[in-house]
Amino acid sequence: MNPFISLGIAIISAILFGQLMNKFKIPAVAGYVVAGLVIGVSGLKLVDNATIEKLGFLSDLALGIIAFNIGSELKFSEIKKLGKPIFIIALCEALGAFILVTGAMLLLKQNIATALILGAVSSATAPAATVMVLKECKAKGPLTSTLLGVVAVDDAICLMIYAMSASVAKVFIKHEVITVSKIIIHPVMEIVFSVATGLLMGVALAYLLKRAKKESELLSLVIGMIILLAGVAIRFNLSPLLSAMAVGVAIANISSKDKKVFLMMESFSPPIVAAFFVLAGCRLDISLLPKLGIVGAAYLVVRVIGKISGASMGGAISKAPETVKKYIGFGLLSQVGVAVGLAIVVSREFPGTALGSMVITILLATTIITEIIGPVATKNAVIRAGEINE
Repeated sequence: MNPFISLGIAIISAILFGQLMNKFKIPAVAGYVVAGLVIGVSGLKLVDNATIEKLGFLSDLALGIIAFNIGSELKFSEIKKLGKPIFIIALCEALGAFILVTGAMLLLKQNIATALILGAVSSATAPAATVMVLKECKAKGPLTSTLLGVVAVDDAICLMIYAMSASVAKVFIKHEVITVSKIIIHPVMEIVFSVATGLLMGVALAYLLKRAKKESELLSLVIGMIILLAGVAIRFNLSPLLSAMAVGVAIANISSKDKKVFLMMESFSPPIVAAFFVLAGCRLDISLLPKLGIVGAAYLVVRVIGKISGASMGGAISKAPETVKKYIGFGLLSQVGVAVGLAIVVSREFPGTALGSMVITILLATTIITEIIGPVATKNAVIRAGEINE
């Protein structure tokens, strides 16, 4: 098998398995992961680890596109309308999952680095599955509005939690002396420089888009900037995800062609994003599951508890309506997209350790479950809140 054959099989199998999942009212992305499981190292071995490494550049591009699209959701005028509660709730539910999962991993005798990374990854929520359910239900009301706002800012918070946790984890893995600089100043500087670089390149991209004469030039400029940004971030040890998200934020807020650009990206990105999730699924080694049984189960259960309790606490602190306080956590259970992206980033940032394969195995195994229960829980929440208009 050469990489082109493997990639072609990956994209076609993604669509077929995605259609199969849709028949059971499960988001297609869960099908992409299952497709990877079937053709990857745990299944038919049509895509092996060597091929996955050769196609690594595709993962970088897909991660950039995913993060860029997250930035598109952070339009200041829209977020301002939704108000302060969305930030408080998003911060509380992300930190709730992070703190509880990290604590649970430490209780299960996992080392500090593993606990921190699993905790950081657990804070992410999949906006796509939640948004899809709300659109299908034609839901409208305070819970729906708040939920849309929370999922828009959640992944931005998650990326910042991960940047800080990864920096601290590296100190423990390398057995370095723990200093304030290494565990606080360095992570904060990485976040600041990543966001600043992304915003500057976003402003430059907005200027180039303004000068573009043809629609075909818009797409080429955006993809070119995402690829350039990924290279710059890797070269200077910045976060490619945070930087790409900042570019998306800049375009959403200052470019007059933002709607056209994001619509074009929606049309262009599906095969790349599908291939990304299939290749992620190809990495899943089922033989590791029995060894991770208790840890994986604890991750799944404690993350759900952290999300629901954290969101409710955020609702109470921000004095949100009663329906929001009661049900918002149930709309935040799906986990894919940035979480899977972070799992792959982990495998690259911690080479030569078991951490990468462990995080990917736990995350992909639980993702399939959360992609089934997440949309069901979201729909049930808006029904109970009386906001469904089917």
